[in-house]
Amino acid sequence: MKNYTNRIEYIEKLLAYKDKDLIKVVSGLRRSGKSTLLELYRELLLKQGVGKRQIQFYNFELPENYLKKTWDDIYFDIKKKLQAQKPNYIFLDEVQNIPFFEKLVDGLFATENTDVYITGSNAFLLSSELATLLSGRYIEISILPFSFKEYLMARTIDTDNKYLNYEALFFDYVNETSLPKGVALREEGFDKIYEYLEAIYTTIIEKDITQRHQINDKRAFGNIVKFIASNIGNSLSPSNISNTLKQDNQSIHHATVEKYLDYLVASFVFYKVNRFDLKGKKQLATQEKYYLVDTGLLHILAGKDRTTDRGHLLENVVYLELLRRGNKIWTGTTRNTEVDFVCKSPTGDIEYYQVAWQMTNESTLEREFGALEKINDNYPKYLLSTDSFTQNRSGVKHLNVFNWLLHTN
Repeated sequence: MKNYTNRIEYIEKLLAYKDKDLIKVVSGLRRSGKSTLLELYRELLLKQGVGKRQIQFYNFELPENYLKKTWDDIYFDIKKKLQAQKPNYIFLDEVQNIPFFEKLVDGLFATENTDVYITGSNAFLLSSELATLLSGRYIEISILPFSFKEYLMARTIDTDNKYLNYEALFFDYVNETSLPKGVALREEGFDKIYEYLEAIYTTIIEKDITQRHQINDKRAFGNIVKFIASNIGNSLSPSNISNTLKQDNQSIHHATVEKYLDYLVASFVFYKVNRFDLKGKKQLATQEKYYLVDTGLLHILAGKDRTTDRGHLLENVVYLELLRRGNKIWTGTTRNTEVDFVCKSPTGDIEYYQVAWQMTNESTLEREFGALEKINDNYPKYLLSTDSFTQNRSGVKHLNVFNWLLHTN
């Protein structure tokens, strides 16, 4: 059995929903480990005594599994093989490649004794039609590449060692890749990782975006990607992106920019964070921030102009970790301050996070602590930085970010 000990949280989620009357939708970036997760899960089912014939797995990345077949051909193929009077587990990998796949999923869901699992590397999978059809009948499990903790496990680094240089390991993590297969390529050198990332990105852009949405102006699209990648963690809006590109003699209408941004978010390349007005307690509709699913992709997206500073890279990693821990996330803003992250936890609790690389001097201390101290409510407030010596101040907890990343709640 493959060693995927580090994906245990996702496995536990699947087990928790096993045989429940819900479709399990596993979504996430291409190559973030969805197929592997389901493979591991199927091995577990066999270990639990489920018969081989009770499990059906279809990989719709392979054209032979769906070319010249309609959704109902596939549906009746599956039905024929169902084991009577026993639970059947149906796995449909990259199901969005089948026209009218939602009818297939809905038909199987309505069939007795079937437990349905589907994966997709595009958020349009759960776009209007399917979500409407399945409303309240599915659970989505979003899978992300390796967390810092999983990454260290994959490299078999002993985190109990008190003398580890976390900073050096962190730079490996953000500069190479957090994608499972990419981490396995470390031994073969950075060139191999780079080729791997380039291939994934090309597939996403070609298959999931430019072909699907018939984008003809690939240069304009590429420039927008490069611009967002170079502005991780900065407030952006379609119109200011459009204006910046205009100064560079590239004319792209802000409505087009907005569409392209939606496609990139739907393909899980970028994650969009809305602003939240801390005074008026409401979500604002402009100046969102974008974070990248894997900072290693910056080599491909921003290329030689890669200038993202370490503070923003750290912020990106913290954002993804907060997401992994099940939070809904906003950027907090008032007239004169900004807080990096306002989170609503799965249990509905509010928490605030400020991220900084290091407390180098008095003015950094004032700025970072001050942003949190100005919020006058009693919810927990955290300042995360790489400092080994941390000091709490007026109710704000200052934590070492590496310890925070390794300590999953």
